Amino acid sequence: MKRVFLFLFLPILAFCDEDLAAKNSEFFGILTLIPPLVAIALAFITKDVIFSLLLGVLSGTFMISVSENGIFSSFIKAFTDLCARVIGSMADSWNAGILLQVLCIGGLIGLITKMGGTKALAIWLSQRAKTPLLSQISTWFMGIVIFFDDYANALIVGPIMKPVIDKFKVSRAKLAFIIDATAAPITGLAIISTWIGLEISLIKSSYEIIGITDINAFAVFIETIPYRFYNIFMLFFVLCTALMSREFGPMYKAEMAARSGELHKQHFTISNLDSQTFTPKEGIVLRKRNALVPILVMIVASFIGFYFNGLATLEGETLEAVKAAPLSFMALRETFGGADASVVLFEAALFSSLVAIIMGISQKIYGVKEGIEIWVGGWKTMIITVVILLLAWSLSSVIKDLGTAKYLVEALSDTTPKVLLPILIFILGSFISFSTGTSFGTMGILMPLAIPLAHAVGTHYGLDGNELHAYMCVNISGVLTGAIFGDHCSPISDTTILSSMGAGCDHIEHVSTQFVYALSVGAITILLGYLPVAFGLSVWLSLLLGMIGVVLLLKIVGKKVD
Repeated sequence: MKRVFLFLFLPILAFCDEDLAAKNSEFFGILTLIPPLVAIALAFITKDVIFSLLLGVLSGTFMISVSENGIFSSFIKAFTDLCARVIGSMADSWNAGILLQVLCIGGLIGLITKMGGTKALAIWLSQRAKTPLLSQISTWFMGIVIFFDDYANALIVGPIMKPVIDKFKVSRAKLAFIIDATAAPITGLAIISTWIGLEISLIKSSYEIIGITDINAFAVFIETIPYRFYNIFMLFFVLCTALMSREFGPMYKAEMAARSGELHKQHFTISNLDSQTFTPKEGIVLRKRNALVPILVMIVASFIGFYFNGLATLEGETLEAVKAAPLSFMALRETFGGADASVVLFEAALFSSLVAIIMGISQKIYGVKEGIEIWVGGWKTMIITVVILLLAWSLSSVIKDLGTAKYLVEALSDTTPKVLLPILIFILGSFISFSTGTSFGTMGILMPLAIPLAHAVGTHYGLDGNELHAYMCVNISGVLTGAIFGDHCSPISDTTILSSMGAGCDHIEHVSTQFVYALSVGAITILLGYLPVAFGLSVWLSLLLGMIGVVLLLKIVGKKVD
């Protein structure tokens, strides 16, 4: 989903064809929106994500087939095309790495829970997080600490914090929201992360479209950070909801239900990590290190893996510069940016699983055979997540072949007023990301259009030098933040799915509670972020205005949660 485009923004499947997308976009027009709308609408109506995604993919493969074949034969071709896309999704090396990472982390969670590590850590945190407020702030802080990858964030924070959150009767929906709202926003802002390689490469290649080949893409990336209004406001919003103990909309209802003893719904909970299989063994000594050591090993192994995996991709002057200063900021930036995150995170999860097995054996909690059985049992809890990801990736490939994103771009980018362009780009990015469920894909689609468009509009209105550069940075940030905003709203987004899974939350409940909050922060982003900056207000004053807006929103609309 968000990583569909990889670092060369190639399509997810070999059979995705740009000519086919252009033809279908012209042939179907607004009807190209049918597959994502079918999946999204059915997800809310049926509360069954797998069924919704399956019909969404089938509707898309049928449309692709019917444009070239008869109606009756298209039913058969639609089914065979669906199977081919699922197989293609699994065969993609990036996707395979993500699936194996998810499965291995499931196994790791099973091991550390069986060793009593999760329970020991939860008891320790609960002794210090003595209120619902502190439990939420602890979750928020942990999400900030795991800044380098949003997948790792979603899969690590939830299982650790679930017992603490449950103890203080905070809803699983709120836990899923905190996880989701800190994962992509902090990773998108981080200057060393698994995202930065794609973001920098897109900025550089898009500037080359307008003939600027000597641009320092990393410097441009840094300059866009103050303009990442949605990311910054969302991180601040999560903190404020905890500090002020105020909620509104569906989240308020979920919180009040949790406070009365209804911890979480069971319509469609993606994972089953609370099952009896993973309760700690009786009679063992509960040790925090049984959770902390494997998790820290995974984090450290991830950092080391990012460095050496990325180092292997460097060449020429960049490689020589890194060798000359191997631990410099430049070296970390280049190596992390070039790393294949799917491979590294799988390696880190597998290595930390081996460490956990060895720890359990050394403490005589289980033997080799039982340790492996527990690890494999952890994989089983992730099967539903794997199915959902495969169908979501398949839907993404169908949407690409139908030309849905191309239609949206052409339909919404006809008018380009200078003041409204950053807002239009932000909204357009959110529409594409919401419809496709892919923030990375949205960046890859929109960045090559947004930079030339911003340059042309800025030049048309007489901007040059620093003014034009600043205007370009605002519009670039619109792409990067709009992609995350739409991803937060989309029920077919992989990070939304993984956040539900990590929190053990009903997926539809997570989507419905987060949707209102994401829209609220998105509105503040537009009204108090991009609009004032477009009219010439200092970005720092806009950030201050937005934060004041967040506080006032919670004060006026929010209700106190006792």
